[in-house]
This record gives sequence, C-alpha cells and structure tokens, in this order.
Amino acid sequence: MIIASRTLTYLAASVRQDVRIDIFKPEQDNGSWLCRYVINWPDQPWHSFGGGHDAVQALLAAMQKIGIELYASQANTSGQLSWDDWKGFGFPVPKGARDTLIGDDAKYL
Repeated sequence: MIIASRTLTYLAASVRQDVRIDIFKPEQDNGSWLCRYVINWPDQPWHSFGGGHDAVQALLAAMQKIGIELYASQANTSGQLSWDDWKGFGFPVPKGARDTLIGDDAKYL
C-alpha cells in the first residue's frame, strides 16, 4: 500500500516528464522492517527499500536513500530535475551527505 507520493519534473530536450516517487507502508521482514519505494524515472522505474529496527527507522532510511539517489542522479547533476518552486527535492539525506543539499533543502532539512 502506497502511503506517500511526490512528483518531480524532469526536463529533457524541452520535454517535461513526471518522475513520481511512491513510498510504501513499512512491513516486517524476518524480525526487522522494510520500507519499499519506487522512483518512476522516465526510462525505467527504480525499486528499492530502506531497512530498520522498527517501522519508523525503515521509513526514515527509505526517505534518506531516495534523497541520496535523487541528488546523485544524472537528471539532477545535469540540472534537469526539479520539484515545484522548491529548490531541492524535499527529502532528507544522511548526515555525511548534507553538504550536497541545495537551496531550500540546505536551509530546512
């Protein structure tokens, strides 16, 4: 079950495409927790998950992985990825990657 979604915009060759990110309800898995997510890139969806000791930790890990994957993506490094009027993507990143945050993300996250 999807519990949260966000849609970014990818601009390539003057064509705007949606990049929808779906985060699924955390689920137990052999004594730990997983929180699956999908980044629906225009060329191919990326499926992954964050794990943790409980549901909250798994959800935070998933959101941080999404943040890292967005910031490290070729779409971002080429300046073709955006989220509304927000400067950044609105996803947290782990402490060691906070120097990569830009704009509103650097200010608020």
